[in-house]
Amino acid sequence: MSTETVVAARRVSKSFGDACVLNELSFDIQRGEMVGLIGASGAGKSTLIRAIAGLTAIDDDRGVGIGNRSESEILLFSQPIQRGGRVARSANALRVRVGVIFQQFNLVPRLSVLTNVCLGLLGRMPLIRATSGYFTLDQKRRAMRALARVGIAEHALKRGCELSGGQQQRAAIARALVQGAEFIVADEPIASLDPNAARRVMDILADLNRRDGITVLVSLHQVEYALHYCPRTIALKAGKVVYDGPSCALTQDFLSAIYGAESDDLLMFGGPPPRGGEGGRAGNATEAAAFAEGDRVVAFGPSCRLPAGARRVHA
Repeated sequence: MSTETVVAARRVSKSFGDACVLNELSFDIQRGEMVGLIGASGAGKSTLIRAIAGLTAIDDDRGVGIGNRSESEILLFSQPIQRGGRVARSANALRVRVGVIFQQFNLVPRLSVLTNVCLGLLGRMPLIRATSGYFTLDQKRRAMRALARVGIAEHALKRGCELSGGQQQRAAIARALVQGAEFIVADEPIASLDPNAARRVMDILADLNRRDGITVLVSLHQVEYALHYCPRTIALKAGKVVYDGPSCALTQDFLSAIYGAESDDLLMFGGPPPRGGEGGRAGNATEAAAFAEGDRVVAFGPSCRLPAGARRVHA
């Protein structure tokens, strides 16, 4: 795996009025990683996704960059997309390399699925052609290959509104694939899908990560999907990172130690996705033991990689 840093978040905060949604978050994501982002409702997951994509400006901490304290910033591919409360001028060029997938799919309902997927090419097209919406035969063939990759090529000529929710989300992934995205950020892409459609979408994201080397950050409301698909998980609580490490440590007891009663919202009724299929990446949560002391991770069982600052204990 390449050691290139795709995302570097430094002291990222965001408030809406008096409500602090993100509180001095810092973390890195390396090229080729597939990272789950978990947290109860209101933890700040969607705001963080939008901030990384440059769609929501982070707070201005001008004047803090004194001495050893640096100003807040988000870097993508070592270039600033946000710094000190302002979206950078280079944001548009960086967004071309980032595919954003939303919970509500964001397809144009009246356009064909093929045209919706071709829209992923607009950021790389000359302005005149982009505004006319004209796509060449080669571009349409590229879109068809992407639709075949996500398993819905036969629906190419249907309108976007004629697809099921899971099919629309797969079309949104095909659009990111046509875009040539090197990094996919997905904001609860399976929250409104039934379990079968949700597994299909997560299988596709995991396949793009494994076979194409696309870096993926996906926010998830159900921990079981993070366990099954993401080797690493970042957990948010009240806008802060309370855990960043191997997903195999996320046992029910560990989540209860971090989230208390909120942990019930993170556990999916009916059990986790079936293991052993395409996309399964993380170890079994029952193989690891972990607990927390306040907001700090204290220990892991022997089957997990130990994060910095934690000590290992043996049962």
